[in-house]
Amino acid sequence: MSSTDGSSDIGIGSEKKKASKLVSRSAKAGLQFPVGRVAHWLKKGKYAERVGAGAPVYLSAVLEYLAAEVLELAGNAAKDSKKKRIVPRNIQLAVRNDAELSKLLENVTFASGGGPSNIDQDLLPRGSQG
Repeated sequence: MSSTDGSSDIGIGSEKKKASKLVSRSAKAGLQFPVGRVAHWLKKGKYAERVGAGAPVYLSAVLEYLAAEVLELAGNAAKDSKKKRIVPRNIQLAVRNDAELSKLLENVTFASGGGPSNIDQDLLPRGSQG
């Protein structure tokens, strides 16, 4: 009737069901960005009458990719200037030096990002003239 480990083999309803652990949509998709929050923004923003189940997952993945790309480039810019902390100037330099990100964010102004670092060619020291 019952085995030695304490579980019973009697009926279907005799075993206690384990409560299933809740898993977020972000975890299911393997993302760090919040899928549920993006879904809420899509619904609240009235971009369409209805929002499909895959739309917030896809948008979260795109946003996460863009954030990772900008952070990687900004980290490299901070490392080049021998800093350990990413500041807005590093983000500005990273975005402006990347052709695709620069085109995407061409109308964006970064707070405390500084101006472009263009130096007029006439002001640069000349090479050796023979």
